[in-house]
Amino acid sequence: MNHCLSSIKNKYIVVLSILLIISSEAFAQRTINDVMDSTTVNHLLIISKKYGSLSFSGYLQPQFQVAQSNGTLAEYQGGNFGEYTNNRFRLRRGRLRADYMMLDEKGNPSTYFVLQFDGTEQGVAIRDFWGRYYENKWKILYVTLGLSGRPFGNELQLSSSVREAPERGRMSQILMKTERDLGATFTLNPRWQDAALKNIVLDLGIYNGQGLAGPGEFDNSKDFIARLSHKAYELKKMGLSIAGGISTLQGGLNHRLPLSYKMENTGGSWAMVKDSSSTTINKVAPRRYYGADIQLATLTKSWKSEFRAEVISGLQSATATTSTTPGSYPVDSKSVALPYYTRNFNGAYFTLVQTLNSTDNQLILKYDWYDPNAKVNGMDISVNKGLTAADVRFDTFGFGFLHHFNPHFKAVLYYDIIKNESTQIPGYTDDRKDNVLTLRTQFHF
Repeated sequence: MNHCLSSIKNKYIVVLSILLIISSEAFAQRTINDVMDSTTVNHLLIISKKYGSLSFSGYLQPQFQVAQSNGTLAEYQGGNFGEYTNNRFRLRRGRLRADYMMLDEKGNPSTYFVLQFDGTEQGVAIRDFWGRYYENKWKILYVTLGLSGRPFGNELQLSSSVREAPERGRMSQILMKTERDLGATFTLNPRWQDAALKNIVLDLGIYNGQGLAGPGEFDNSKDFIARLSHKAYELKKMGLSIAGGISTLQGGLNHRLPLSYKMENTGGSWAMVKDSSSTTINKVAPRRYYGADIQLATLTKSWKSEFRAEVISGLQSATATTSTTPGSYPVDSKSVALPYYTRNFNGAYFTLVQTLNSTDNQLILKYDWYDPNAKVNGMDISVNKGLTAADVRFDTFGFGFLHHFNPHFKAVLYYDIIKNESTQIPGYTDDRKDNVLTLRTQFHF
C-alpha cells in the first residue's frame, strides 16, 4: 500500500513540476521582468535534478521587401513576388523550440530531445523533431535520430537566428532545400576534458534525401553524408581563431523511365544528350557533392572581423527545368513521370562581417555563385543543345547593415544584387531585373 501511495505521489510531483515549468515559461514570454517565488524555484530544481531540464526558446522574423520589378523571381530571397507585386510584408520565420536534456548520475549528458515548429502566414510546420543518445562509457560517440539538420558544410548548420545575411546562398538552398532531413547521424567526438582530439568532430549520417521538400521517401536511394571538422581554435599570437571542415554527400535518385539525360561532348561542344535504354530503369541518377569550408575571426570584441567561405562541386541530378533536389518524384501537369537530368555543378560563398566599434553594429558583405552546369557558359547555353534556364549561372552580391537594439531585438537592412549570365535561353538573354531590398527585424527569447 505504501509503495502504491509513494508511486502515485512521485507521478503527481512529476506532472505538477512539468505544469509549473510550462506555466512559468509561458508567463515569462508575456512579461519583461519575470519574478518567481521560492515554491516555483524549488519545483524547477526538482525536475532539473531528478528528471532532467526542459527549456523553451523562439524567434520571430517580420520583414519588408522591395523588388526591382513586378513579379520578380526571388525564390532564394524568401519566395517569388506576385505577378503584379514588387513590395510586400512577410513573416519569414516564426520558430518555437523545446529542448529537453537528461543527465546521468555523474552529471554527464545522457539523452537530448528537441521539438521545433515554424509558423508563418503560410501555415505551421515541424522543423526539428529529433532525439539524441550519448554513450558515456568511453565518451566518444553520440547518435541523433529523427528529423534534424544535415551535417554538411558550415552555412547549412548556421542557425537563421544568428546568421547575419537574411538568407543562405543560392547554392545551399538548391542542393539542400530546407536543410533538414529524416535519418540517423553518428558523431564521433571525444568529450572528456583533457582529450587530445576534443576539437575534432566526425559526423557520419544516412538520410532519405528529399528532406522537408516532400511528404516522404519516394525511392530506395539514400544520402550518405560524412563531415570531418575542427572546432574553433585560437591562434593567440596571431589574434585569430580558425575553424573549418571538409564534407561529402554520396546519394542519388532512382530512375523510373527508360530515359535519362546527361552532358556529353559531341563534335567539340557540350550538349544535353538523351540516353534511351531499358537498363536505365531503377538505376541511380547520381548526386555527389564535395565541399570545404573555413571560418576565421579576430579575437577582439570591438572592430571584430569574421570571414567565412565555402566551396562545393560535384554532380547534381534533377529535371530539365530546375537543378533543385526534388522533394517527390517529378511529374508534369498531367502527372506523367519525367526523366532525370544530371549536371556537373560548382558554387561558393564568401562572407565578411565587420563589427563597427560597438558589437551592436555590424557591416555585412557577401558574394556567392552557383553554376548548375559547369560544362557550358554564356552564349553556349541554348535550347538547340537541350539546355534550359536550369543551366544558367547566377552570381549574387549582397551587402547590409545590422544593428542590435537590445539582446532580444535586432534589425538588418540588406540589398541583393543578382546577376545571371547572358545566354540564348528566352528570358535569360540579358541580366534579369531581380535585385531585392530586405528590411528584416528579429525578436527572440
